[in-house]
Amino acid sequence: MRKAGVLLPVFSLPGKYGIGTFGKEAYQFADKLKKAGQSYWQILPLGPTSYGDSPYQSFSTFAGNPYFIDLEAFPEEILKKKDCTACDFGTDPERIDYGKLYQERLALLYKAYQVENYLGLEGRYPDFSSFCNENAAWLEDYALFMALKELHDGAPWYEWEEDIRAHKAEALRPYREKLGDRIRFYCWLQYHFRRQWTALKKYVNELGIELIGDLPIYVALDSADVWAEPALFQMDEKLCPRAVAGVPPDAFSAEGQLWGNPVYDWAYHRRQNYAWWIRRISHAFSLVDVLRIDHFRGFEAYYCVPYGNKTAEHGSWEKGPGMELFRRLKEALGELPVIAEDLGFLTEGVRELLRESGYPGMKVLEFAFDSCEESDYMPHRWEKNSVAYTGTHDNQTLKAWFDELPAASLKFAADYLCLTGRKKEEWNEYTIRMAYASAADTVIVPFQDWKGLGASARINRPSSLGGNWEWRMARNAFSADLIKKMAHITKLYGRE
Repeated sequence: MRKAGVLLPVFSLPGKYGIGTFGKEAYQFADKLKKAGQSYWQILPLGPTSYGDSPYQSFSTFAGNPYFIDLEAFPEEILKKKDCTACDFGTDPERIDYGKLYQERLALLYKAYQVENYLGLEGRYPDFSSFCNENAAWLEDYALFMALKELHDGAPWYEWEEDIRAHKAEALRPYREKLGDRIRFYCWLQYHFRRQWTALKKYVNELGIELIGDLPIYVALDSADVWAEPALFQMDEKLCPRAVAGVPPDAFSAEGQLWGNPVYDWAYHRRQNYAWWIRRISHAFSLVDVLRIDHFRGFEAYYCVPYGNKTAEHGSWEKGPGMELFRRLKEALGELPVIAEDLGFLTEGVRELLRESGYPGMKVLEFAFDSCEESDYMPHRWEKNSVAYTGTHDNQTLKAWFDELPAASLKFAADYLCLTGRKKEEWNEYTIRMAYASAADTVIVPFQDWKGLGASARINRPSSLGGNWEWRMARNAFSADLIKKMAHITKLYGRE
């Protein structure tokens, strides 16, 4: 069945109080997707973001971002509207000011927590205790981790005192008592995150729309995951990474990209029968219907750099778990609706892993015209079992991409996409039509491309600091005219 969807991060939704949430605007966006004939809403990772605000660098691979909790869902006796409006979340409704969010948001939520705790949290929410017990495998360490970070003024765990850095039970015991209220607060945040997200997902699913989530291959070094279970990663006896992840130098970066995430000790995972991965993937599918797995090629072979290197120039390729991991996941969890992010330089080994897994790969139209040579990303080469995109969160918007293409590539793209002689404001629509007309089973288009927005609406510029993950859609951007256009094009090309 030919399907279509829209890519829009939760944080990019409109609304009050500085960032997109699970509030009424999310429900309204889903309603409009339904009217526009869409089957999918693709989002970015939902985890709590750390320094740099990237959803791909999270304090936990299991926890949810408390910024997404809808403040308006709390009744007035729990969280007063005047307290919310008194906070400074920034002046631009179409940009996220993470610095101000950090200063204001958790303090506001703590007020609500204090009131609910005073009134009897378990009485108001009888399932709170069961939620904490059912998620204890990750929640206890995460909540303690966040409370300890506060105690250490936000310092990363590897700068804490040796005994608690080493996660020694006897050393942590007094902190669990001393920080009990803050630990309970962080559990409360996760409870409300899950409660609100579950309600939103149920609503979206009942509209006939599925949610596509996103799973980063790696976890952040400064995360509860690494602190609590360092054996999962290549760490030395001093709990320093032996190697970190990245990509080697290429035509776009002479120094490569040094991501800094600790790489997995795959031999350990194999001995554990991939138990942590089963937990991780199972948890991810409790939140979404389909899962895009980031940097899929890293499971066939991963690039790692000795810890402490300043660039990614002097790294090495090491063998990943390959199909063994995905066979184990299938044994434990059954057939999984996965999208493999297979972008970049692909070896025959990666292609074989993709074929054997059966997962659809990604085709990004913006990658098709980097030169005047035929590439795998040209629409006439897209296979049926693939998910096509005009661009992703890491790409320039389609409009800005056209503006920035070198003259020869632009001429080639315009000729191929039948844009020659058309008004420039029509280029986005006809490019989207090309993707929709392709053989690819699924097409996902970023909302910015449907709107024809320029460079200021870009989500992320890889390998750059500042200005990323900030864009939000205007309140009335998803107009009746756009809904009508999307519905027409979707039906015209036999998608739903």
